[in-house]
Amino acid sequence: MKTFKVWPHLTIVAILCALVAGLGVAFLLKHEQTVSAEALPDAARIQRVDGEAALSNGTVNEANDGSGGQWVAATPNHPFSVGDRIYTRDNSRASLAFSGRNFARLNPNTSLDLLSLNDRRTQLALRDGSAIFDIGQLAPGELFEVGTPYGAVDFDQPGLYDIGLDDNNGSAIVSVLSGLAQVVGLGGRGQIGRGEMLTLVGQTAANLVLSRLDGRNAGYLVDDYYSYQYPRVYDGRYRDYAVYSNDPYYYDPYRRNLSYQYVTAIIPGVNDLDYYGDWQNISGYGYSWRPRVDSNWAPYQQGYWINDYGYGPTWVSSEPWGYAPYHYGRWAYVGNQWYWIPDAVNTTPRYSPALVAFVPLNANEIGWVPLGPGDPYAPRYYDANWQPHYLTRTEVIQQQVVNLNVPGAVTVVPVQDFNRIVDSKSFKKANPQVLAQVRPVLDPLTLTPLRNAVLHSAWGRGKIDLPPGIAKKLYNTSVVTSAAPFAPPFRKDFAKALRVESVPEKAKNQKLKFRDERHGDEARRPNQAAGEISAPKADEGRKKQEAAFATAAARGKDAQRQMRQLEQQQKQEQANQQRMQERLERKIKQQPQGERVALPAQQPHPRQQKAERKAVQQPQGERVSLPAQQPHPRQQKSERKVVQQAQGERVALPAAQQPRPQKQKAEPKAVQQPHLERVAQPAAQQPHPQKQKAERKQEQPAQPAAANEPSKGQEGKGKGRKP
Repeated sequence: MKTFKVWPHLTIVAILCALVAGLGVAFLLKHEQTVSAEALPDAARIQRVDGEAALSNGTVNEANDGSGGQWVAATPNHPFSVGDRIYTRDNSRASLAFSGRNFARLNPNTSLDLLSLNDRRTQLALRDGSAIFDIGQLAPGELFEVGTPYGAVDFDQPGLYDIGLDDNNGSAIVSVLSGLAQVVGLGGRGQIGRGEMLTLVGQTAANLVLSRLDGRNAGYLVDDYYSYQYPRVYDGRYRDYAVYSNDPYYYDPYRRNLSYQYVTAIIPGVNDLDYYGDWQNISGYGYSWRPRVDSNWAPYQQGYWINDYGYGPTWVSSEPWGYAPYHYGRWAYVGNQWYWIPDAVNTTPRYSPALVAFVPLNANEIGWVPLGPGDPYAPRYYDANWQPHYLTRTEVIQQQVVNLNVPGAVTVVPVQDFNRIVDSKSFKKANPQVLAQVRPVLDPLTLTPLRNAVLHSAWGRGKIDLPPGIAKKLYNTSVVTSAAPFAPPFRKDFAKALRVESVPEKAKNQKLKFRDERHGDEARRPNQAAGEISAPKADEGRKKQEAAFATAAARGKDAQRQMRQLEQQQKQEQANQQRMQERLERKIKQQPQGERVALPAQQPHPRQQKAERKAVQQPQGERVSLPAQQPHPRQQKSERKVVQQAQGERVALPAAQQPRPQKQKAEPKAVQQPHLERVAQPAAQQPHPQKQKAERKQEQPAQPAAANEPSKGQEGKGKGRKP
């Protein structure tokens, strides 16, 4: 029998096992790094600033004195990433884009923090002021939440929402102009529908009021927002809140902009592409976007660099459209034209601070070139010591990139000018012979000269000082969220540093108890659109005040407070008038039948007074026709009581209505006549006493002659009278 040699076979088996294990470990490591790369948060876009807005990266200094970190001037196209805070100063506004369809407009003196941002969760913190949130798209199960000091507001449906804080009353006011929202606080959970407003007082929600929105004020808010957000196309139709309620998506950019057919709506800034460029089907790339620029233009040559904590060197473009094409996709040079190649619509693109490769030319100069289709990118983040943490195994140093040899594609600046504004006057073109000998680098902080220049420069440009009182207030104000925010890997003790408190699960299952005022004085008309509320009647001065306050309500909380005070004053006046009327009616009903009820004296009309004086001056045989005088409503009520009284009971009338003594003496005789009918006339219509006497004499011949024989003088007075 031949001897079987074991060791060669075992060695081969061991080698195979080691290879399989190595491949498995490599696969697991790659899988873990890919998951970490996807967990890296996205960034929002500051798309517009009117006035002055301050931006902080959310870092807190070691002294922990409440200053809230460093503040710089916020500018359009500046990324707004997790942990950042923006604050608008007096008479200033700012607009943010969290995606291509979800936006926020900040009113003056407003603070907003970004707590979480990815394709499944957006969490914000409103610590001061007020803002309008325009939610155009929500995927099933997606969370879009605004935390406040008094509770969290979750948007359950696309819509338009207004949230404001009132420091004087310690409350938050949530208005649902369209959509559906949930309020989650330490006192429980409650729902707010379209056309409704909820006021929260205190974190425990001890005093909550649910009411209807006033249609006029809601129209002011919607009109003010759309005129700001879409100034090129908005025609003012939403001044009528009913029009907005019937078609709230008339101005949705997804329906109006061609770019949404070729770019996923996750990317902020897509709505600007139609106004500044055109789409063209490029062979090998599909539909690509070409900006309307000069022939010698190239990407990443108009703007400046900032060192954004966590993300590293980040490009901020000075071009109005310059956000989406510089943080997503790639650039291709085709037919002497630059085209932006976006990520596929059905993919989930990831935010990048700058899609460029850096070119080390010498110790004093640095250049960069846009990445082209097929060029790799190394996702990464930096810790507090600015050490890179790579999330994939992509090689940082590249042999070649697609656009390196394109004429004019490489932008070159001195290293000491890296953080200055870049324009056509501040950079130069690279020498092609030098470019043929360099190796591009994906991570700029691996280059020693550039790393030193970045770390010794400010993280942003335009450093400003926020008033110490405001900075300390924002730092010390805590907010409530329904769930703990996702902490990025480069933020330690994220929730604690930003003073975020999550609602316990027990409180989420409870229902908020609130006072329902939706069916009060401002009831909906039968033919009224949903959410539209009829405005109460007011005098002309009050209407002008309400219109002025409503116009300013979107600009600050002071005007909103004045509006509420004016409405309360109006309701109080109406209630006082109602109580006075009820008190008078009760007093009249409580009087006994035989007692005199003091009613206001009813003065006859001046013309009637003149006619009565003329009648007195006429001869006794002449009749003067008096004008018909309608009695006062209170006099009519008094006369009805006289008719209803039994014979012998009399209700004393006011002094102005009392008959003269001769009339009082004649009335008992008239009552005694069984076959004659007496009609109670108003005092103002009673004839003169002499005429009453003549009428009685004229009526007496119908009676027996022995009983009442008229005298000659009485016969003369009765001439001309009908029997």
